[in-house]
Amino acid sequence: MKYDVELNLENREEAYSFGYVAKQANGSTWLKSGKTVILATVVIDETEVVKDDFLPLTVQYIEKTYAAGKIPGGFFKRETKPSDFETLTSRIVDRSLRPLFPKGFGHPTQITIMVFSADSESDMQVLALNAASAALYVSDIDINRSVSAVRAAKVDGELILNPTLTQLKNSTLDLYLSGTTEELLMIEMRSIGSENIEVEEIPEPVLDPIMDPSIGTIVLSQHVSNAMNEDELIEVLDKTEKVLFATNVEYEVAFGPYQKDIKPLELKAHQLNNEMVEYVKENHLSDIEDALSQMAKSERSTALRELRKNIIASKEEWADVELELELKDAIEAVKREFVRAQILNERVRADGRALNEVRPISIDTNILPAAHASCLFTRGQTQALVVLTMGGPKDAQMFEGLTDEGTQNENFMVHYNFPGFSVGEASPIMGTKRRELGHGNLAKRALEPIVNLDGQTVRLVSEILESNGSSSMATVCGGYLALRAADIDTSDTVAGIAMGMVSDGDKYAILSDIMGLEDHDGDMDFKVTGSKEGITAMQMDIKLGGISLDVLKEALYQAKEGRSHIIDIMLEAEEKIEFNDGVLPSTEHFHIDPGFIGEIIGQAGKTIREIIEKFEVAIDIDKKDGKVKITGKNKEGVYGAKAHIEKIVNTPKKEKIKYEVGGVYDGVVKRIVDFGAFVELPDGTDGLLHISKISKERVDNVKDVLSEGQKVKVEILEFKGNKISLGMAE
Repeated sequence: MKYDVELNLENREEAYSFGYVAKQANGSTWLKSGKTVILATVVIDETEVVKDDFLPLTVQYIEKTYAAGKIPGGFFKRETKPSDFETLTSRIVDRSLRPLFPKGFGHPTQITIMVFSADSESDMQVLALNAASAALYVSDIDINRSVSAVRAAKVDGELILNPTLTQLKNSTLDLYLSGTTEELLMIEMRSIGSENIEVEEIPEPVLDPIMDPSIGTIVLSQHVSNAMNEDELIEVLDKTEKVLFATNVEYEVAFGPYQKDIKPLELKAHQLNNEMVEYVKENHLSDIEDALSQMAKSERSTALRELRKNIIASKEEWADVELELELKDAIEAVKREFVRAQILNERVRADGRALNEVRPISIDTNILPAAHASCLFTRGQTQALVVLTMGGPKDAQMFEGLTDEGTQNENFMVHYNFPGFSVGEASPIMGTKRRELGHGNLAKRALEPIVNLDGQTVRLVSEILESNGSSSMATVCGGYLALRAADIDTSDTVAGIAMGMVSDGDKYAILSDIMGLEDHDGDMDFKVTGSKEGITAMQMDIKLGGISLDVLKEALYQAKEGRSHIIDIMLEAEEKIEFNDGVLPSTEHFHIDPGFIGEIIGQAGKTIREIIEKFEVAIDIDKKDGKVKITGKNKEGVYGAKAHIEKIVNTPKKEKIKYEVGGVYDGVVKRIVDFGAFVELPDGTDGLLHISKISKERVDNVKDVLSEGQKVKVEILEFKGNKISLGMAE
């Protein structure tokens, strides 16, 4: 393969070939970085132009299993539906490239990114966007700006740009930026929780430490979310943004000679009918204001549709299909201008709120009596029912990444469902859409840093029952409270808030807790989650062509103010939680001296089996450090099993006796069975006294001769592996 461009970038090398393969596409790029090879193509339908006012762009990121020397698992030995990672990567590329297309571009456009060879250290989401942007830049479509991505990580406190995947796994930060030579277009950020380990000398007896008697220390482990404060995040963004801008300059210089001649494409003429706009302003501005007071999307749409019908009834010359569409656009333009002007000039929003005001919030927890935990979180006209289910390691979601060795397990899941009735639409519930997957992933990124499940599996399902702005942030708030309603420990209290911005030249207004109308007519969609101290996840899409870090910093601090307000309300609700004790599984973690593990397990596992059966629990013991985990259907069983284990640990050990054949010992009958009795010997070891060895006379029923708790004198007859055969001593 001949490469036209070879670039040495920040912590990464990239080689590009243009026009060597996929020549019939409008634009194509073959990208090699390390052992990763990606083909990106761009194709447009020149014969069709969609009539609606939207960009018909589709992005598909596809991983081929042969790229990592694998054959697809399962019954069908070919790639089938896209994985979650493929879908989320497609969304990232779409959101980054969509702003490049000129207004009025209506040709259906397909961008396909295929991974042909995979390096286990390559960041596929960064390379996918870079390859797609390069294919678009050199294509015959009139787009002359490069978009690329830079990821930032923080390992041991040090900022690393374009980290390897190994470095990212050890990072406390995952920040993904995309933009052009001078504009930031998209931000995705999450903190990564970790265990904070502290080693101290043993000052006095402490409860449940992991003790290392050889060096006289205790090791204390505490889960931390690594939430990042606003000032630190802005500092990281500043450094990363500069590298992003400089990289795009390199791309444009290097790719320029390989651009194709521009294909003349007609853009959709989208001119407003000024006569209609003026007529609506002069005669129906109050009607639009009344329609805006009906904040639900369905109600607002109905009111505006009725307004259009009334105008046509009075202006019969506009009773034409084409003219009615122009009237619809005119009403929409007046509405948008009114909403934005009111915000910018009067500092008041359509529903009367101040710019930084959060809508009223109500919270109900554990309203589903048969579920493990639940929370109904309502903010304004947005409502999320978040339901939690707990399980064990076997309930985890299995998946296999392209470069993973073997199957991986995901034990924290957040699933988001958005039915049509939540916005008043008469539509059936179908399969999971890209948007639903993306919103669920955002909520997961927000909550995952604060939980340490330690082998448990937790599934959160958010059912959106009503939506008028930022149901994903309602999912975060409801998800946190569902975790607490399940009595799951969290290292921080986390809430989410959606921010927006309206801008006109130098004048701008930042909006807290935006509703659907402000999202539609605004210039920025910005979701931020975190505690009162810092941010755990963030997602930003910028519509107006970039944002300064000074304005972003102001938005972050306004978001912090709103987030703190929401957290205070959530903490009040948390204090009133009543657990579903009859349904909620319980888990207890504690430590024991590893030297007692043998006593807890018992001979051939007898003791631990008895505990499991008696208290109806599952027990996991780490033999190395003495860590014990007990899980059961209720707290009573778990606490009972814990108390039983602690009793064994606190009972002085009996010195083991070296038994020999012919030895005679005092024993106690512990359990009677049909074929004999189990007798406990002086050091706690059990032996079997077979029914034929109880007496010289024939014994038909053991209970006729022996009873549980009876003291007997027995003789060691033989050893069968770990089993001891006994006979009655004379």
